[in-house]
Amino acid sequence: MFNVVTQLENDGIEMRKVYAGMMRQQIEAGKPVIALEADLMSSMAMDGVHKDHPQHVINCGIMEANVIGVSAGLSLTGRIPFVHTFSAFASRRCFDQLFMSLDYQRNNVKVIASDAGVSACHNGGTHMSFEDMGIVRGLAHSVVLEVTDATMFQDILQQLVELQGFYWVRTIRKQATRIYQDGSRFTIGKANLLRDGSEITLIANGIMVAEALKAARALEQQGISAAVIDMFTLKPIDRDIIKTYAAKTGKIVTCENHSIHNGLGSAVAEVLVEECPVPMRRVGVKERYGQVGTQAFLQQEYGLTADHILQAAHQLLNGVT
Repeated sequence: MFNVVTQLENDGIEMRKVYAGMMRQQIEAGKPVIALEADLMSSMAMDGVHKDHPQHVINCGIMEANVIGVSAGLSLTGRIPFVHTFSAFASRRCFDQLFMSLDYQRNNVKVIASDAGVSACHNGGTHMSFEDMGIVRGLAHSVVLEVTDATMFQDILQQLVELQGFYWVRTIRKQATRIYQDGSRFTIGKANLLRDGSEITLIANGIMVAEALKAARALEQQGISAAVIDMFTLKPIDRDIIKTYAAKTGKIVTCENHSIHNGLGSAVAEVLVEECPVPMRRVGVKERYGQVGTQAFLQQEYGLTADHILQAAHQLLNGVT
């Protein structure tokens, strides 16, 4: 079981600065990394890296399909391309290129999709994607992740420089709630057990991990033992831990900053129905598009809070169908 911080509070570093710092570090270490941006250089704190290393950072403009094609070509020359744009544009806008240029040809490209779900906030509905992970997980060879905090993001980025293949990584841009102790290491494809429990299991990813931990602590105060799992790899999903905790607790709640269709809830349900059918509830976005608002307002509006997880948990515990 992972050691998590005792106090849930925001990290002192923004996720975008983790990304920019890691790109700088790898470039200055002599790695053949090249960072591609779709006119979002300042949004991902890459301006300074571009200024100091203009041959390793390319702004391709607001042409996401072209950015993916360029990254595929660069990968064939031995470079290690990292592509960043907002999650809506890293999925919907360039899906055919993700299929044709990256996944079908098995090219070595890492796509960093920021502004995950409601974290897009003031950019509103056109920039707020609730379907992106579902889109990308349908590709045959894709590896789909949603990082939880700055500690995880830094470790995963370090791994991606060395790993071969098409990886699609979802993240927020600003400060995340700190979950993991400094120096923690993560295994792609292996979920993290953050809290053991015997009566119900909460499976979450992204910003919903912190909400699931809050909900589990509230359940504990009510005398209910809840396990919490960080399923940061959506694909390939950790089937073993799902089966283990379905059998152990008999009840599952999934928690995601994404549509309940074709995301974490669907992926977990697929495992359960094939391996260990138990009652479950899906906490996530239900048949809606985004809108402008603060993240706190949007999480409440779309049912993405610890209170909503508690409600779903109590439905299962009370046998509500």
